[in-house]
Parts: sequence; C-alpha cells; structure tokens
Amino acid sequence: MKIAVAAETRDGESRVAMVPELVGKLTSLGYDVAVEPGAGQHALLSDEEYVDSGAVIDADAIVDADVVVSVQPLTIERIRRLRRGASTVCFLPTTFEQDAVIDLRDCGITAFAMELVPRISRAQSMDALSSQALVAGYRCAIVAAGMLRRFFPLNMTAAGTVQPAEVVVLGAGVAGLQAIATAKRLGAVVRAYDVRAAAAEEIRSMGAKSIDLELETLEGAGGYAREMTEDRAARQRELLTPYIANADALITTAAVPGRQAPMLVTAAMVEEMRPGSVVVDLAAETGGNVEGSVAGEVVRIGNAQVWGGRNVPSQMPGPASRLYAQNIVNILTLMTATGEGTETGTFAPDFDDEIVAGSCVTHDGEIRHEPTRTALEGAS
Repeated sequence: MKIAVAAETRDGESRVAMVPELVGKLTSLGYDVAVEPGAGQHALLSDEEYVDSGAVIDADAIVDADVVVSVQPLTIERIRRLRRGASTVCFLPTTFEQDAVIDLRDCGITAFAMELVPRISRAQSMDALSSQALVAGYRCAIVAAGMLRRFFPLNMTAAGTVQPAEVVVLGAGVAGLQAIATAKRLGAVVRAYDVRAAAAEEIRSMGAKSIDLELETLEGAGGYAREMTEDRAARQRELLTPYIANADALITTAAVPGRQAPMLVTAAMVEEMRPGSVVVDLAAETGGNVEGSVAGEVVRIGNAQVWGGRNVPSQMPGPASRLYAQNIVNILTLMTATGEGTETGTFAPDFDDEIVAGSCVTHDGEIRHEPTRTALEGAS
C-alpha cells in the first residue's frame, strides 16, 4: 500500500507532514512512500534526502495513494483527484473547512483530523495539537524578546544594574507553559495566569509566579478551560489590568480548537502599558485574546506594539515538521493491521478504537464526526 506525502499549497505553510528520518518507520511497516516534489523545501528538506531514506519522488503521488498525509487540508481540486476509498490524515478544522468536508464525504474519502485525536494517555504520542503548541509557545517568547527594546535578564555591570524585563503570560496550556519556560530561560521575571485550578502548580513548576485573582476556577473537558460568563470575564479583566500595566511584555495563548478564542485583554487594558511594551497574541487567527490584534500583522495600541500570530508553528518549520511527522507515524502505526495472516503494510483502521473513531470526520460516504454532521446535515 502507498502513503503519499503532499506538498503544502496554502499561503504561509512551511511545514511538511513527513521528514526523511522517519520515512523508514513507514517502510518498515510495509508501506511504499511517495513524496510530491519540493514537499520539504520550506522546511529545508531536499528531495534527495527523501530518496536516500527510501521514498520516491512523484508529482502524481496523491492520485493512486491509499493514504495521503499533509499538514493543512487538501484543496477541493486535490481532493477530487484522490481515488474513492483513499484516506487522508491532516489537520482538518471542520468549523472552518465545511466545503472540504462535504467534498471528502461525496468523494468517498476517509478523512482523519489530527486535532480530533482524543486527549487520553494512550493518544499522547499522536497529539499534534500539543506538539505544535510547544513550537508556538517557544516562538512567542522569542518574538517578544526580539521586539522588546530592552534586556530580558538582569544585568549587573560596573556601569550599573539593568533590571530584568517583566513578562505576563495568559493561558498555561502547552503553548503558555513553553512561553513561560523560554522567557524564564532568557532571564525575565515571569508571572502567569490561567483559569484552571491545576495550572497554578504547573506555572510555579516552570519557575514563574502564579497570579491569583481569587476567582472561581473553570475546569473543562479534555484539559481545556470551560467558557466563562460575561460578568466573570469582566471581573477577570478588571483584576488583570494592573498586572498587564506593569508588564514589559504580554503573551496570550488561550485557545480551544474549533472555537473562537476568548477575549482576555481589551484595547483599554493595553493602553495602560508603558512606552515600548510588547504584546504577543498567539490566538489572533481565531479572533484573538487581545482586542485589536490582527493575525500576521504588528499594530500599535497606545504605547504597545501588538504582534498577531498567524500559523506560528510554521514559522519554525524544521522542528514543527519533525514533531508533527512523529505524530503522523504514531497514528498510522495504530491504524496498520498486524498479526498472523495479515499482510504487512495494510492500512486497516479499527473504528471500534476510540482514537480512530474520535479522529474520523468522514468514512464510506458519511460524515462520522457528530458535531460536523449536525452542522452540515442537521440533527437526525
């Protein structure tokens, strides 16, 4: 059976779904691996490296493939080139990609969405949201340090003492914790806040100070925070204002896949910040945690420069691709039939497995992901 690695065609996407060093993992399972020409070029991976690893370079790799792996969803035109019964494995934000879901259903494609992999211990090695959030959190701290026109660390010299930068991080999921850790390594004084009770200990474990607003905690499903009332949100913003006003850099990372990002910081709060301050909004693509942030742009609000994140993991395509490719290998391994009497390299997803069933969007001409099916076809 053949696995095809698609070249990414969407603007700003520099990652690739498979890296040469992991091709051998797939061929050892019995698969043939074909890579579209130039698929890894933006991640500084050459076609020759893929060939040396056991793959073939094929401009028509997706046409007769049994499985197509990519980072972003395939375009409608490319979906229609796949053979009926083929499978795709990629990020597939169904809320924003409804036309693609309809085409995948109508073309008889089995589509798996990496962001729908259940957040259970057995699936941790397949959790692409976490692996890419790790990259994004690191990148956010580096962006903040680069934009801020002062040192992050304390410096004591014969010419005098330079105080460390004050950094505030909102959201302490994978991205937030990585931003905290990176800012700490760079020497900043870091304070952080998250609405979940368990986050305070995680923040302190990174060497940062946890901000306690003495508000009700909001634990949600799957490790995410649950939505808050507008009254609760307004009170939270009021209590956070002095911390933000005192910060040299603010990094916001609060997001829930497939939903609008919560607005944590108003423009008025940003206007309280000192001249030269920096705001990094990782969630700008999904509405933003900061009022007025624009994805892919730097805007000025009051005295602060506000950087809106746009496909942030793709800004570090090498490590992001390596981590994502390992997630892909792990989920494909789960979906590969093994055992006596089974031909090696047989892609045979077990839909009784909760990881397989949970990540499946379309199969056999049907939409299997219930929220998406309800949105597109109505309640049964």
